[in-house]
Amino acid sequence: MAFRVSSAISAAVTTTGGGGGYLNPSKIPAGGSARFHIVSDEPLSFFECWGEATDGSGVKPFRFVEDPSPADIDAEMGENYKRRPNRDGTGHEPVKAALAFFVYNYETSSVQVLQLSQKGIIRELDQLTQMEDYADLENWDFVLGKEGSGITTEYSLRIVPQKKASKADISDAVVDLSKAGGDIKRLLDGGNPFKA
Repeated sequence: MAFRVSSAISAAVTTTGGGGGYLNPSKIPAGGSARFHIVSDEPLSFFECWGEATDGSGVKPFRFVEDPSPADIDAEMGENYKRRPNRDGTGHEPVKAALAFFVYNYETSSVQVLQLSQKGIIRELDQLTQMEDYADLENWDFVLGKEGSGITTEYSLRIVPQKKASKADISDAVVDLSKAGGDIKRLLDGGNPFKA
């Protein structure tokens, strides 16, 4: 399996826990970790920013195939959303380079979406997946660790041998995803990546 981070995303991160079907790194408790197996052939690479509903009803991610201009963002958000402000309220949250791909989460025994916008994790994933020793990811799992919280959060990513007894469970979960019509690209338009 030739799992490679796209050059645009790799350049963007160099220069600049799970629920509901998603393995969310920010939901991993401090001092905790999540073990997963990548089941996508390649990651979906995109750029993301968040919009707040103008009626106060919530927030929504907006995803773009290429790094969007402010005009692109305004056009996509339309009149119903405005860009979310940054932490200190002096401007907008920045657009972030991101990856998303399907993983088998051992804790939930299910296929989930792992979306990454944390630069350090993306860099580590990029480095690990380019090493010749790990060219075939079929035999490897990843352990994503988290220390700290808030702005002091630090993540780590390790590659470990795949759990031997898990191959059949992973295969069954991937077949189920395929039968349901799973397609990670649906994230780009806000669709459900797990079913057609």
